[in-house]
Amino acid sequence: MSTPEQEPGATTSGPGFHPVIVGSDIGVYALTRSFHEQYAVRTTVVAFAEPGPIAHSALIDTVLSGTSADQIVATLEQVAAERRASGDRSPLLLQSNMDWVVRILVHHQAVLKTAGYVLPYADADLIDRICDKAEFSAACAELGIPTPDTVIQDFADAADEGWKPAAVGFDFPVIAKPASSADYHDVQFAGKKKIYEIASPQELDALWGSLRRAGFRGRFLVQDMIPGDDTQMRSVTTYSDTSGRVTLRCSARVLLEERTPAARGNPSAMIVEPVDEILDAAQRLCEHVGWRGFANFDVKLDPRDGVYKFFEQNPRIGRNNYYLTAGGQNPTEVLVDDVILGVRREPVTATREVLYAVVPHWLLRRYVLDDGLRARVVGLTRTGRTVHPLRYSADASPRRRRYVLTALVNHVRKYRKYYPTSALRANHEAAQRATARRSDAGRRGR
Repeated sequence: MSTPEQEPGATTSGPGFHPVIVGSDIGVYALTRSFHEQYAVRTTVVAFAEPGPIAHSALIDTVLSGTSADQIVATLEQVAAERRASGDRSPLLLQSNMDWVVRILVHHQAVLKTAGYVLPYADADLIDRICDKAEFSAACAELGIPTPDTVIQDFADAADEGWKPAAVGFDFPVIAKPASSADYHDVQFAGKKKIYEIASPQELDALWGSLRRAGFRGRFLVQDMIPGDDTQMRSVTTYSDTSGRVTLRCSARVLLEERTPAARGNPSAMIVEPVDEILDAAQRLCEHVGWRGFANFDVKLDPRDGVYKFFEQNPRIGRNNYYLTAGGQNPTEVLVDDVILGVRREPVTATREVLYAVVPHWLLRRYVLDDGLRARVVGLTRTGRTVHPLRYSADASPRRRRYVLTALVNHVRKYRKYYPTSALRANHEAAQRATARRSDAGRRGR
């Protein structure tokens, strides 16, 4: 524990810990970068492959692992044993950016803590409950936090011959997605996606049939599709310390989301923008349920009624976590002060306006149809207030620079294939019509 004289983020002889992250995506690299910026420390990454975001990094020591729970835990134990054998007995600060891996870590926390790991997470039962989107909706209802209209489809008895799906009582198109991404992770069938946009009851019946035949026995959500393009979305990230207080908050205006089936819904461009209404709601929820560690929320502004509606809570910092550091609050400092140094921090909110983007800026300008938002994008790019998490001067070998350029080109190809501008305009116009109807109704009501 720290002494009263210690300042938040202060270190004496070295950082006094070693970060270990399980995963390999852009979010893993972003968190590694934040650790390096704050503490000049290398990170051990336990990965299932070595893809571009972490490949050839001067900041990372990569250890490959299998994907089963036993293999992941055994690899982590091996990492800990090798560090002890080298004479380094500092705590191993463990993180992951994948829901199913987080569940493995918290369900094996006893053996991992014995090995020397610090796990800044809520307990396993709470994570299992709140990260089920159906249970999350129930918790929001308790606090009066709005969520989209939802039908929960339970597949527990789907093997029974007489099983029939629940009726959907709102209009199509709708959104369908698993209540728990961890329960859905190992299910395999043709056409599997992270999120489904369902145009008709027939399409929904076809999805139910695929899930049933694949042996899925969890729960799926069917939700009212809130009209509007990606700019209606908001991202919120919080950190709750070991006493249950939310000590870090950050929100951002999403400009564009990923559209490939595997990455659908992940923001690819955002502007850091504090929105007290949703920050306060996320904080109330975390402190109400007794959350610990990072949480990431997806929220959408419904143009039909002007209400922010929460979709889900994830038990991790999120794939796009570098927007916190870019917004002026390095999350590793808050984390380390809490679980390594024992510093009781005053709550902070990231407020620095900055453009976070992993797509080319010219492509982003093309996909932001709102004139005011596009002007903000242009202003931020012209004044240099932009970040790409993989563009880090301390880790800019020729191979890494080539990878970033290649990834930018690939984004152009992906958007042409999966999200043509005709679909973008249709989504944008739907939000405009909904907003206009709400304005007309308001005038008539006066």
